[in-house]
Amino acid sequence: MSFLSQTLARVKPSPTIAITGRARELAAEGRDIISLSAGEPDFDTPAHIREAAKAAIDAGHTRYTAVDGIPELKRAICDKFARENGLDYAPSQVTVGTGGKQILYNALMATLNPGDEVIVPAPYWVSYPDMVLLAGGTPVVIEGAMQNGYRITPEQLEAAITPRTKWLILNSPSNPTGAGYGEEHMRGLTEVLLRHPQVWVLSDDIYEHLVFDGFRFVTPAQVEPGLKPRTLTMNGVSKAYAMTGWRIGYGAGPEELIRAMAKLQSQSTSNPCSISQYAALAALQGPQNYIAESRAVFQRRRDLVVAGLNACPGIDCPVPQGAFYVYPSIAALIGRTSAGGTVIADDEAFATALLDETGVAVVFGAAFGLSPHFRISYATSDAVLTDACTRIRGFCEGLR
Repeated sequence: MSFLSQTLARVKPSPTIAITGRARELAAEGRDIISLSAGEPDFDTPAHIREAAKAAIDAGHTRYTAVDGIPELKRAICDKFARENGLDYAPSQVTVGTGGKQILYNALMATLNPGDEVIVPAPYWVSYPDMVLLAGGTPVVIEGAMQNGYRITPEQLEAAITPRTKWLILNSPSNPTGAGYGEEHMRGLTEVLLRHPQVWVLSDDIYEHLVFDGFRFVTPAQVEPGLKPRTLTMNGVSKAYAMTGWRIGYGAGPEELIRAMAKLQSQSTSNPCSISQYAALAALQGPQNYIAESRAVFQRRRDLVVAGLNACPGIDCPVPQGAFYVYPSIAALIGRTSAGGTVIADDEAFATALLDETGVAVVFGAAFGLSPHFRISYATSDAVLTDACTRIRGFCEGLR
């Protein structure tokens, strides 16, 4: 009998974390490595947020808090949803966790039973299917093809729903593609959901503020208020405020669900870091000019990377509407052989050869459920991105 739980056999380690770790190992060995695998802003957390954290320490806010967030932060989150999304929530309908990942995990663990299905559009963030599996559910993957802007259609959603469907997970703008569902696309999906009252919506809005070219962000409960009683709207401070390491995510939804998630959290991590909560409070209540400034930098980097990749023979890179990722196709490179002798049988072979032969670390598309593609995070400097694109172009030109 194995000592380890059989549950672990249903999931795999995060490919993005594994690739980032491999890049660090190679760098430690003295290799010239460019890692474009991690999804976090390279900017410092804004100064007023850091100062608020220091003030919280000096004020003695270093003890346990309420399990799922201090009252002041919950109120600020309610204000944020009202101000930016037109959504009215009470503090009792808000939960705060150790990062957005915990909010998602808590929701699935608190609601899924064996046989329950969760619709996960692909390409997907690598953790969605595995969290569903850990919670005992069954992920039902539907493909958002590149020719559809990596978005699923209402017809696809309708066809995927069964009497066992409990959740739809929707991430807009998306990791890994940067694709966004504008109001028209979102309304098409919400009209389908209105016909299936057993299906709840888990809306991952973590990249809400990182949108480009005038794209207008919308969230499902905003577009269709009739879905609000069965929607969990998740967000956080990690991407918008460069606070990935602070580990604060939050969600708002029906009170019964929020209470269940708090019950689960009380027996796992208990409260998020008290200092981080006060920092998040300053982020939501303080000056917001940082968001526009960082957005402009990311848009410039996006344009640089899209142009650089589309100059590579055999790579087709669409222009994303948000986040800080590109998800190009390498369909034209499959079956070719690299200068180092690796046959590009699939996107994992491409990413492996690219790292070994050029020192550029990217994440292969199969990790996100759609091949043959790869993901680049352009949350790094223009100089690094230019160097990376030059190396990738040389690699592609060397294929035979």
